[in-house]
Amino acid sequence: MTANWEKTGTNDGVLTFEISEEIIKQEMDKVFNKVKKNVSVPGFRKGKVPRHVFNNIYGEESLFEDALNGALPAAYSQAIEEAGLDPVSQPKIDIKSMEKGQPWVIAAEVTVKPEVKLGEYKNLKVEKQDRVVTDEDVENNLKEKQERQAELVLKEEGAELGDTAVIDYEGFVDGVAFEGGKDQNHSLELGSKQFIPGFEEQLVGVKAGEEKEVVVTFPEDYQAEDLKGKEATFKVVVHEIKTKQLPALDDEFAKDVDEEVESLDELKEKIRKELEESKNAAADEAVQDLALRQAVDNAEIVELPHVMVHDEVHRQMDLFLNDMQRQGISPELYYQITGTTEHDLHVQMEADADVRTKTSLVLEQIIKDENIVVSEEEIAAEIEELAKQYNMDADRVRGLVSSDMLTNDIQMKKAMSIITDSAIEE
Repeated sequence: MTANWEKTGTNDGVLTFEISEEIIKQEMDKVFNKVKKNVSVPGFRKGKVPRHVFNNIYGEESLFEDALNGALPAAYSQAIEEAGLDPVSQPKIDIKSMEKGQPWVIAAEVTVKPEVKLGEYKNLKVEKQDRVVTDEDVENNLKEKQERQAELVLKEEGAELGDTAVIDYEGFVDGVAFEGGKDQNHSLELGSKQFIPGFEEQLVGVKAGEEKEVVVTFPEDYQAEDLKGKEATFKVVVHEIKTKQLPALDDEFAKDVDEEVESLDELKEKIRKELEESKNAAADEAVQDLALRQAVDNAEIVELPHVMVHDEVHRQMDLFLNDMQRQGISPELYYQITGTTEHDLHVQMEADADVRTKTSLVLEQIIKDENIVVSEEEIAAEIEELAKQYNMDADRVRGLVSSDMLTNDIQMKKAMSIITDSAIEE
């Protein structure tokens, strides 16, 4: 086969190639043998019409279209390989010549991946990340655990921020009660900012059994259109005031919150290790993001094909919506809950589609330049990891994920490691 590539733009061009007479004959024979089963010609049994009789009646050209459809995929793939192209769009086919007894000449308009010239991607200097866990970090985490173990007990004194008030309330605008502005025996933690700004603060100092009028103004961005910016008066009846009673920070507390430890000191040590692991993981991720972005910025990509960005947007949309469905949320329900549309999600995903596409191109170029290969052992290990991650049988994973897809994923990870493992924090 002779394939000729003529550029018509930065990443666009026309690939012209031939389909040989031998391939055409093979496909024509296949098409005829399929078509003749349904052909009835006087003097012949159905499906037994000779080829020359069929050609005389219907014309051999009647088989051309189906023969082309049969031959084109393999011929196009061979031409792409021969021309050394990496297409990112479906070809727009133009039949240049389709004559009996001659090779068929086909032209395919196609967009290919852009040329990527790598800049520096090793030993990149990135901002030093905080990996130190302080005593204060440990104490704050311990206090959070203590807060979660707190009990609410009744108090006679006036309410303070942090206390919980059990109240009845009813709201009025211009003296008229409004929908959704009434509740009974509602537990409200003062300072939690659950209510309209100013409401909770006005309950500071109230005691059980008291009544209070609270005057607030609804924010301009309040969800109910008829209440935006309106002043409202709430009549509040206070039933109870409760305050948090924190447990003592001792060995018994430690054993209550974590059955794997025997003392408060052991709990603190475990907290420190967990915080260190968390901080290191966050720091590693930050270094990866910074180094990867720098490697992408250092690379030269003349022009990014629109079709690649478009495909990336839809790929991310599919991933997101599939993740939602795994959580039991259909696309329709997601749009209803969020008050958005498919177009809104498309716009949201467009925000960094360029960067994601460029990142993929840079990593692919590193794979080529570094000649990154993947062994069968690495593929097997990846399958086992996926099986463990999704609680599936390894054989089922093999049936769901192709070897080529796994190979590409592992290559991408290796390329990313070349960038991030050599990055220097300073």
